[in-house]
Amino acid sequence: MKTIAIVARKGGTGKTTLAVNLGVAAFLNKKQVALIDLDPQGSLSSWGDSREDESPAVVSAQASRLTHILEAAEKNNADISIIDTAANAESTALAAIRCADLILIPTRPAIFDLRAIQDTADLVKMAHKSAFVVLNAVPPQGNLGDEAQTGISEQDIEVCPWRLTQRIAFVHAVTAGLSVQEYEPTGKAALEIKNLYRWVLKQLK
Repeated sequence: MKTIAIVARKGGTGKTTLAVNLGVAAFLNKKQVALIDLDPQGSLSSWGDSREDESPAVVSAQASRLTHILEAAEKNNADISIIDTAANAESTALAAIRCADLILIPTRPAIFDLRAIQDTADLVKMAHKSAFVVLNAVPPQGNLGDEAQTGISEQDIEVCPWRLTQRIAFVHAVTAGLSVQEYEPTGKAALEIKNLYRWVLKQLK
C-alpha cells in the first residue's frame, strides 16, 4: 500500500478538495482507496457522508491512531491511502508526513499562502522527507501561476508540473459528494485531475 499525505500549515489551500479528487481518481482507476480524515473540522468526513457511493472509504481518525488505521487499511487490501490533515496542528501534520510515501503541499498562488509554504516545508525536512507543492485555484487568465511557481522554486522546494485551475466544477462536485471526474467527466477540471493523478502514480512507483 502507498500512502499520500496532503499537508499545509495554512487553511484554505484546498487540502480536502485535493484528497477527494485524487481519491476518486484512484477509485475510478480500479484501486482500493482509504481516505483518512485527521482534521477535527471533518470536511472530508462530511463529503463522505454526502456521497451515495460507499467507495472510496472515508475514515475519521486521530493522529495518535494513524499507524493503526494505516495497518488496518492495508489488511483490508487498500492500494492507496490518502491522509487529509488539519492546518494548524503541527503534531498531526508531522505524523502524516512520517507515514507518507508521497507528500503534497497544496497552495493558492497568493502571497500569504506562498509565505506559509516554508512552515510546512520545515516539518517535511524535520522528518527527513521531501515534498511537492501543488498549485491550486490558479486563475485561468494571467501570469499569477507562473509567478507563483518561480517564487516557490526560489525556496528550494519542488513544484508539481500539473496545476489545478480555479473552476466552479470543483466547488459543485465536492458539495454533491462527488469528484470533478464524476460531476463533469469531460470538463477541464476532470482533465486536470486525470493528469495530476497520472503524475502521482509515477511518483509512487
